[in-house]
Amino acid sequence: MREVLHIVIISGIIFSCSGGDEEQKLVAVSSKVTILSSPAGDSCAQPYLFTDSAGTVHLSWIEKVGKQSTLKFSSLVNDKWSLPSTIASGNNWFVNWADYPVISTDGNKNYIAHFLEKSDTAKFTYDVKISVSSDSGKTWSTPEALHDDGKKAEHGFVSIIPYKDQFFVTWLDGRKTVNGESHNSHSGHQGEMTLRAAFIAENGHKTNEWELDERICDCCQTTAAITTDGPIVVYRDRSGDEIRDISIVRFLDGEWTSPKAVYADNWRIRACPVNGPKADAINNDLAIAWFSMKDQKGQVKVVFSNDNGESFGRVIQIGEGNAIGRIDLVMLDSSSAIVSWMEGSSVKKVTVRSDGSKEPSVVIASSSDKRSGGFPQMTKAGDKVFFAWTDDKARTIRVASINLSD
Repeated sequence: MREVLHIVIISGIIFSCSGGDEEQKLVAVSSKVTILSSPAGDSCAQPYLFTDSAGTVHLSWIEKVGKQSTLKFSSLVNDKWSLPSTIASGNNWFVNWADYPVISTDGNKNYIAHFLEKSDTAKFTYDVKISVSSDSGKTWSTPEALHDDGKKAEHGFVSIIPYKDQFFVTWLDGRKTVNGESHNSHSGHQGEMTLRAAFIAENGHKTNEWELDERICDCCQTTAAITTDGPIVVYRDRSGDEIRDISIVRFLDGEWTSPKAVYADNWRIRACPVNGPKADAINNDLAIAWFSMKDQKGQVKVVFSNDNGESFGRVIQIGEGNAIGRIDLVMLDSSSAIVSWMEGSSVKKVTVRSDGSKEPSVVIASSSDKRSGGFPQMTKAGDKVFFAWTDDKARTIRVASINLSD
């Protein structure tokens, strides 16, 4: 089962794209959507968007030419993208449509980014490599492994966000899937995929590390947010009888809580759906969105919490009958959020409120429901929300925005 699953994943790798003048010919799907130029040029994929505490938007992506992969980024300054800068490059990276690199910054001069690098010749043996910068991304440190288990195993699906004077990092860790370290082997696994987290200092060194959950879904994205009380991590869990619902753990008074289900979808599936949740927080107000496909019906759901995830309100469904997930979420205020997702081949967004009310959904772009369409990204800066996605027909990264005041 595991082998078949990962063959499906890596078949979505994108090796080239084209940009330039072709972007000027785009027409926004909705009149509310403004198509922007993209800083990514040829041979690009795996976009990621992040807004720092100063309100600056950063876009990272991978450029791949032949066997050489390069992680680059650009920042939106005065409504104009900066010239692309190189973070790292190599010819032995693990490049995957769903497990995209991320970049984060504290809003000052400290930056951090990650990518995946092969650690052995086996198909799914790769490490999370971390690189940091103390000069606003002009120069970057030599990449080092995030984890120190030394195992030739899978590591990935990383989330990174600033926390106090450090960075908080969480990831999927396969150290127990090799060498028979776990006695809970299931469906051909030698052991279980685990969820881990760490604090990373500005110099790239770990100051703390924890195992947060000993058995989780193998290849769904993680998500993290910082509340007033501390970091929270939301992820797709995995029970002994293959229920793969969404769980949350919280960092309270220096300790991590036990995993708790966000909502009991009771979705039983004997393979990873490659569809992680998204969370965002304002103070101790929290919003979480996720995908479920119980009874073969694709659904996108949202819940709000006003007590740091201790309890949740009503579940609000926003999928419109043909949802395939690939979700993102940003909070607008303590009781409302924008959720983006893919409804078939359309990238859509909707504003939803904790009382269950919703605004009409808006089509941001026409993309692809194939793996080559990737995972659309979204971030908020000031009174604008930015989107980035893969145009698999033109094989390029597109960028757009909406103005919240419109």
